[in-house]
Amino acid sequence: MSPWLGALFQFAFLYPILMSFFWTSGGLYYYFRRERHKPRMQDLPDLGTPPPATILIPCHNEGANAAETIEAALAQKYPDFEVIAINDGSRDNTAEVLDALAARHPRLRVVHLDCNLGKANALRMGTLAARSEFLLCIDGDALLEEHALHWMISHLASGPRVGAVTGNPRIRNRSSLLGRLQVGEFASIIGMIKRAQRVYGRLFTVSGVISAFRRSALHRVGYWSEDMITEDIDVSWRLQMDHWDIRYEPNAMCYILMPETLRGLWKQRLRWAQGGVEVLLRYGKGMMRRRQRRMSVVVIEYLLSLAWAYTMLGIMVLWLLGLFLPMPPQLYVDTLVPRWHGVILGIVCMLQFACSLLIDRRYEPGVGRTYFWLIWYPIAYWMISLFTAVTAVPKVVFGRKRKRATWVSPDRGFR
Repeated sequence: MSPWLGALFQFAFLYPILMSFFWTSGGLYYYFRRERHKPRMQDLPDLGTPPPATILIPCHNEGANAAETIEAALAQKYPDFEVIAINDGSRDNTAEVLDALAARHPRLRVVHLDCNLGKANALRMGTLAARSEFLLCIDGDALLEEHALHWMISHLASGPRVGAVTGNPRIRNRSSLLGRLQVGEFASIIGMIKRAQRVYGRLFTVSGVISAFRRSALHRVGYWSEDMITEDIDVSWRLQMDHWDIRYEPNAMCYILMPETLRGLWKQRLRWAQGGVEVLLRYGKGMMRRRQRRMSVVVIEYLLSLAWAYTMLGIMVLWLLGLFLPMPPQLYVDTLVPRWHGVILGIVCMLQFACSLLIDRRYEPGVGRTYFWLIWYPIAYWMISLFTAVTAVPKVVFGRKRKRATWVSPDRGFR
């Protein structure tokens, strides 16, 4: 094997191990420093006189979910809030469901938009209609835990430079292997990464399914971009480039529906990957300036993840070519089956999963039962992450520019 091919193998092996240590150490530091002594979900932080707040719920073809979502939003244990549902050109019975709910609930207002102009536009219209400085944005199929609004507002009210807060999404549908894997993923991967990023620098993104914003911060950066496929990643980067602080609040629980088919999962993760590449191409150069040095950690981490994906793709291509063609010794890859490298990588990953599930059982006591299913996580999700990353780069680079991102109804799993 040639030295450069050996270097590629070393990078492909060492990168996930180093990132696992990076996330685990940062997540544990965050837990022991900022989280362990915080009150639990039932012991709410003191807000004094709670400021008014607005819950924004953009909806597109959510007739089957809107009633349940809005009822949960209206059940918040918070004294002063309103709910605004934005019907963005739905073609089903969403408009009728929302109007019927508004007739029964004085806290609820409905904004009807004639055509599908995308989630970013719907959120902006809801923001313009809101009466409050503090906004909590959730998806049209999400169920808020009853104290979620209180936890999110406690951060925004704590200081004038807090521009956004991301909450703690949990998976509702768990009827398949993919569903159970995602339960563990959101607990042991996504939550741990957000904790570590809060320690080391900036957050890559708020969770679009549950995020709170300061209205004046959104106004300064121009609200959500209507031409970005993932408006949540884009607004997170622009807020932090403008030196607003983004926080993570694990007590703010929100129960969501996720894909449980490979097709639906592929489409969702490809969209996420495209969103990451879009913001990298648009803002990456500016992130490397000295004034943005804290954000540069996020950029470097994302660039390394893309490099790892293309490295793995190159190794796979060489292995496949070696099956059918005579390859020079310096390019020959005899197997993709992990040897002692794979054992070490598996042990490190399972340690990360164990640490994160121990932390997260504070919020969901039974989440530790997903540990068994996480054994399959590296095979299922690393491959999907790899191929969505290598697909997203040319799709964004050579795709149509400045196109409005409109709604596409996602896979919501088996229910």
